[in-house]
Amino acid sequence: MASIDIIDHSDDKIVVRFKGVPRHYVNALRRIAMSEVPTMAVDDVVVQENSSVMNDEILAHRLGLVPLRTELERFVKAAECDCKSSLGCSKCRVLLTLDAGTSDKSRQVLSGEMSSEDDYVKPVRPDVPIVVLAPGQKVKLEAYARLGTGKMHAKWQPVSVAVVKEEDGDKEEYILELESVGSLKAAEVLSEALRILENKVKVFGEKAKELKAYAKPSAK
Repeated sequence: MASIDIIDHSDDKIVVRFKGVPRHYVNALRRIAMSEVPTMAVDDVVVQENSSVMNDEILAHRLGLVPLRTELERFVKAAECDCKSSLGCSKCRVLLTLDAGTSDKSRQVLSGEMSSEDDYVKPVRPDVPIVVLAPGQKVKLEAYARLGTGKMHAKWQPVSVAVVKEEDGDKEEYILELESVGSLKAAEVLSEALRILENKVKVFGEKAKELKAYAKPSAK
């Protein structure tokens, strides 16, 4: 008899035991959690001033890798938004700004210095290093965050760990372990992965019926 049990659960980590469930189904959840569950990440940066030693492209790349808190029910992917604007709207993008002024000594600019127009979508941690400024140097920019998935770019990947293991050598029991980067709670990642997998199975079932009807021999 098949069974699914949560054996460890926190905001950052969830561990689930699958018994009597084929490994390829469990692995499908792992792959979907990594590559298809969407999160918010900086996708476009407008640099207004940058006198640091880090060039604009590298700075933008660093900002993209800062995990941002995400509320999936509030946003849609830019390509699916009805605003049809390259600038986006409140339903498909969030503006964050960074204005790290000059100082008389070297200092490290951290993610906590980024200001967001949204009360929820902001860096998961305030202590992620972005750039080091020497005396007199400055960075000022606008960063636009949008929904994306891990298969588009690693910056949108919601998990840092996603593994499937056999339970003590038992080939009929598998452990799925997910650790979130913080953009979503681990349980939210699993829930969204399950929803995506369920939808894929539903679509496949519908297409299979169409194919079966098409392939059915004609009565003579």
